[in-house]
Amino acid sequence: MLRKIGRLFLIKNRFEAFAVIYALALGAVERGQAYLTRFPGFGGKLLFLATTCAVFMAGAKILDCLRFEQARAAQKAAEAEPPEGNTA
Repeated sequence: MLRKIGRLFLIKNRFEAFAVIYALALGAVERGQAYLTRFPGFGGKLLFLATTCAVFMAGAKILDCLRFEQARAAQKAAEAEPPEGNTA
């Protein structure tokens, strides 16, 4: 039962990855706007920039990991198949 619930929190394809990145970006912009009102001037703008840059870095890592996991799954599937030319 826990395994089924745990599968809901896995990112399986690029669409799900972009949905997660979009949600992170919405939260970061909301937090950045709060920084702009709380810290007017250069400090607030710098904090706003930091929150949005964090989303870019996290999004790149999510997409890289997704590509790596898909390549690893394809490699395991290729290793599991018997070679074509040998039929004994």
